Amino acid sequence: MITGVWHGKINRQNTEVKIIKNGDSITGTSYYYSSAKSYRRYTIKGYFDERSNQAIWWDDQLVEEKDGGLFGAPGKVPLASRADFNCPGGGVMKLDGSSTEKDREDGEGPVHLQKIYNGPTFTDEWDYVIDNYTTGTNDPYVIDSISKLPFYTKEIVVSFPTAKPKKPGMVMIPQQTESKKTVVPEPEEVVIVTPKTIEQKFISRTKKVFTTIPVEGDSVSLSFYDNAIVDGDSISLFLDGKMLFSHIKLADKPYVVKIAVSDLGDASELIMVAENLGTIPPNTSYMVANVGNKRYTANLSSTEETSAVIKLKKSKP
Repeated sequence: MITGVWHGKINRQNTEVKIIKNGDSITGTSYYYSSAKSYRRYTIKGYFDERSNQAIWWDDQLVEEKDGGLFGAPGKVPLASRADFNCPGGGVMKLDGSSTEKDREDGEGPVHLQKIYNGPTFTDEWDYVIDNYTTGTNDPYVIDSISKLPFYTKEIVVSFPTAKPKKPGMVMIPQQTESKKTVVPEPEEVVIVTPKTIEQKFISRTKKVFTTIPVEGDSVSLSFYDNAIVDGDSISLFLDGKMLFSHIKLADKPYVVKIAVSDLGDASELIMVAENLGTIPPNTSYMVANVGNKRYTANLSSTEETSAVIKLKKSKP
């Protein structure tokens, strides 16, 4: 997933970018820094092009500036970046491309970023979304509520020293110190949407029956795959109202669940609840059920409004 924390360089400047994918759109923040005490922070906007597998984003608003250090903080000029999203293997994810000044087409510089998993250098409002992205905060309502937080810088006062006499006996009238203030707007009240728990999602969503499987013998083996493209789908499974498993990440390799027939009622319900919708909604799963020497398959789908039901019905003796 492109959502996460990325470290590297943009236009030869040390950079940390937090990217949150919301549908086709990208939001988040970018930090250009020389140290943890010397940086410029921007909000970013952009989009992800599925066809070219490219991320395109630009620095939108400067929201924080700390000019510690001898040479001040980098990132004085906002940039626009375009980078290819690639996964060379071993869990490594990279963004490689180019950047230009936001309002110009010349002055091109390189982009080389790599996704990190050991926590960001800088903390901000997006950390909560990134840490819980696969278990609920990928909800557009949550992302929109965070994006509406009042981003603003603290009041900055710049003082100019009074004039001093240059020659002995020379009298000069001191000039009044001038101050330049940045007016800080009053923050608006923002309500942050707390994502529902998996149990709340199970209770509130409509149950839709996809298939009925006759069961017999000692056990039923169920294998769940991500249907078509592996895009980060995550599910929970409930049996007759009780949670069996949670945080199941669907992939091209099966997640296998075995259920003893003795634990089933005459007509039990196994319910698949989407924890997220992946990067390509809805949450889809391909299920293979093995009962004795018989094999059953079904394409399951779960959304923010519905959960998929598999009925397990014991065969009559």
